[in-house]
Amino acid sequence: MIFVLTGAGISRESGLETFRDKDGLWSKVRIEDVATPAAFKKNPKLVHEFYNKRRRELTDGHIKPNKAHKALARLEAALDLTQPEDSVRQGPGLFLVTQNVDNLHELGGSKRVCHTHGSLTSAKCEACGASFEWLRDLGLDDVCPRCQAPGRLRPDVVWFHEVPYHLGLIEEELYSCDLFVSIGTSGVVYPAASYINVAKRRGVPTVEINLEPTVSSSYFDKGFYGPATEAVPAWVESILPLIGT
Repeated sequence: MIFVLTGAGISRESGLETFRDKDGLWSKVRIEDVATPAAFKKNPKLVHEFYNKRRRELTDGHIKPNKAHKALARLEAALDLTQPEDSVRQGPGLFLVTQNVDNLHELGGSKRVCHTHGSLTSAKCEACGASFEWLRDLGLDDVCPRCQAPGRLRPDVVWFHEVPYHLGLIEEELYSCDLFVSIGTSGVVYPAASYINVAKRRGVPTVEINLEPTVSSSYFDKGFYGPATEAVPAWVESILPLIGT
């Protein structure tokens, strides 16, 4: 099984801003104002405005998946084809976990995406804890469709000081993978930054794909560097023959 971790770098060429680059989002907006539970409690209107703008970028049709997203979807499909129809599957051939809150992997054709930092196209109720698809603006007057609580909906994204989603599943897949691949991530955000260490301790091959080497590059066995729309398809093309496609 191939474990793929993606970060903001894979969506940059689709027109989405990254967070930690020199001119990224966190250079324009204070984390403390829009990306913490305390910020939402203090000024929910401001937080909603920030995420509503980013959600609209995904739903107005101007932001589209790029060649990197589509290449990973192709790899997923190819790995699925290697499973005999009469076999009892032990799990997916590709486990794709993303730190991104956009839905470009899904729009690019990926069928199984683990959003460890949540999703812009989902809302969460602070009253009952339910999460559900939400594609329009989110505001203080909106009512939870499950428990009917008014004014308790928030973006279903993981803020600073909150625990990422699906950590148990991610750990399980990380300890059973045969190849670990990191794509478009800075390698400084935990716990995702520690995944390479787990892979190295297990002795599985590791690959980094990024615009340029990162602080963790020396830990990887191989590196593919350049724009994601070039580097990711090149890597996928290099391994497809190895899986019988």
